[in-house]
Amino acid sequence: MFGIVRPCTHRLTEGLKTEWMAHLCGLCLALRSDHGQLARVVTNYDGLIVSVLTEAQTGATAAGRRTAGPCPLRAMRTAPVARGEGARLAAAVSLVLASAKVRDHVADRDGLLARRPVAAAARRVARSWDRAGARTGRALGFDTAVLVDAVDRQTGIEALAGPGTPLLAVTEPTETATAAAFAHTAVLAGRPGNAAPLAEAGRLFGRLAHLLDAVEDQAADAAAGSWNPLTATGTSRAEARRLADDALHGIRLALKDAEFADGRLAHVLLAHELRTSVDRAFGTTSCAHGAPGPGQQPYGPVPGNPYAQAGPYGPGDPLAKPGGPGGPGGPGGMPPFGGGGGGGGPHRPEPRGFLAGCAAFTWLFCTCQICCAEKYEGPWSRKKREGCCHNCDCGNCDCGNCDCCCPCDC
Repeated sequence: MFGIVRPCTHRLTEGLKTEWMAHLCGLCLALRSDHGQLARVVTNYDGLIVSVLTEAQTGATAAGRRTAGPCPLRAMRTAPVARGEGARLAAAVSLVLASAKVRDHVADRDGLLARRPVAAAARRVARSWDRAGARTGRALGFDTAVLVDAVDRQTGIEALAGPGTPLLAVTEPTETATAAAFAHTAVLAGRPGNAAPLAEAGRLFGRLAHLLDAVEDQAADAAAGSWNPLTATGTSRAEARRLADDALHGIRLALKDAEFADGRLAHVLLAHELRTSVDRAFGTTSCAHGAPGPGQQPYGPVPGNPYAQAGPYGPGDPLAKPGGPGGPGGPGGMPPFGGGGGGGGPHRPEPRGFLAGCAAFTWLFCTCQICCAEKYEGPWSRKKREGCCHNCDCGNCDCGNCDCCCPCDC
């Protein structure tokens, strides 16, 4: 599981936590039901936002929930999970973008994919995912070609980017893909008036996904000689932070213009938790007040901050290439919206290949290490991470939902 919006469950109310888990499990089960067990490896925290937005506009209904059987990530308990068009759209988007990334891996002969039998198997998986995602998209009235085009254009844009290239020119394909996915939730919900504001929210969300990926990976990319949009375009971290803050503000304004039957979870994820993700990427804290003191960097690492260089909750795109055009910071947060993993050192272990990573992911997933382990090794990147519920960062604020630190007027 990966993505930029990874809320600590201690910051959510019990009701919102249940709803968030329902959408996460709903995406995973939609992938399994429509596309088979292997498709579940593309389950991600950002993809579920598509499902959340759809239900936020229609309102929760009894038909939109079903009781799922026991699962290791739920301590073998049953739970209500989301079902319906929102979850299926999230699954289709995830599959199509994952397919494009696998093809990109094969073309560049990354890791085990340099071997012909492995590459042939990966191509078959990619073709299967591509057809399945496109088939589900057509059933929902969504043309997945816009997503494939965004991934294809990313490589060309990065090949031409250099010092002085506007950073937003590099993030544009990611913005286009996420805008299309967010806007189609309005179609599914029968609220055409929401299409424009949600497209704007999606565009800015895609921008954030790409920016945060670039910020968190910059040091590791430099050590590995990999392409990074900030380094390639000569964009400073201060300018990246300005763009991120502008995107956060724009998302809040866009959400104000949309009409929701029950937008609480969508608001928490896209307004409050996105702010936390930005702070985490830049090494700041959500509850820090005032300007930095003398000698302090406004967006630099904060002493003692475990997220300053390599946040344990940082995005971990298992399909991101280790370098070059289209690499980490390449097609932004795909699949579908999350970016590459957090930092690392010049002597970090070699990343696993796609199939070996899938095997490692399955082991981590089924043994609950992704959720509960103190430390574990990323299945593809092999970077050290902490379980998402082991050591949450909600200790920065004891006010529950951080309203006292992040006053919300929307």
